Parts: sequence; C-alpha cells; structure tokens
Amino acid sequence: MPKYLVEANYRTSGISGLLKEGGTGRRAAVNEMFNSLGGKVESFYFSFGEEDVYIIGELPDNAAAAALTVRVDSTGAATCKTFMLMTPEEIDVAVKKTGTYRPPGYQIEAEVSKWEGEGGHLAGGEAGNE
Repeated sequence: MPKYLVEANYRTSGISGLLKEGGTGRRAAVNEMFNSLGGKVESFYFSFGEEDVYIIGELPDNAAAAALTVRVDSTGAATCKTFMLMTPEEIDVAVKKTGTYRPPGYQIEAEVSKWEGEGGHLAGGEAGNE
C-alpha cells in the first residue's frame, strides 16, 4: 500500500481543540480518519518549528490521500500538506524508465537522456529561441 507523509498545522480553533483533547486524543482522531479511508497510521509526531504535526501512514491510493487533505483543510481548524513517499526500490525502477524530453529553449535530438554530472546540465544540445 502506498505511504504518505502528512504535515499539519493547527489554526486557532485547532489549537483550542488540542488543549481540550490533548495529543493522544488527536492521534486517536487521526488513526480513525486513516482507518476510515482504508489505511493506517505508521507514525504520528508533534514538532516544534514550521509544522505542528508529522504523520506517516499508508493509504490505498492518491484519491484517499486527497480526501484526507480536503477533509482536514475543510474544517478550518488545521491545514495539511500530503506527500507521496517512495521506496529506494521504486526509484530504482523509475530511473530505468526512459522517455524523451526537450527542455525549454533547447533545439536537440529526441534522445535527451544524456546528462552530465548531477547538476542537470545537458550533454550536447544547444539552447535556441522558441
């Protein structure tokens, strides 16, 4: 099942609710939401800094992840950003896939999978006007 990272921030009413319910009450509510969407929470942490809460969990698909984000944001008590997480093995598969790509402003042949180093500088090819 796909894994997702959810970063959440409480707004004023959400902080009031947190003070009323406590951290374990919020964790239980998040567990219930993931379960209702066919998923499960793997980890749930409060944090200092830019984000208030970090959650890693499994959901059946992107539609379930979008539903989670929409439901949370619609309350006005918190906002969240949801990110799909990928395993190293999934990246291994991805980097073996080929495709054609022409960056903006370049006039080059269709085969553009030849990159120099890690900076993303194209090997060969010349920038042109479009």
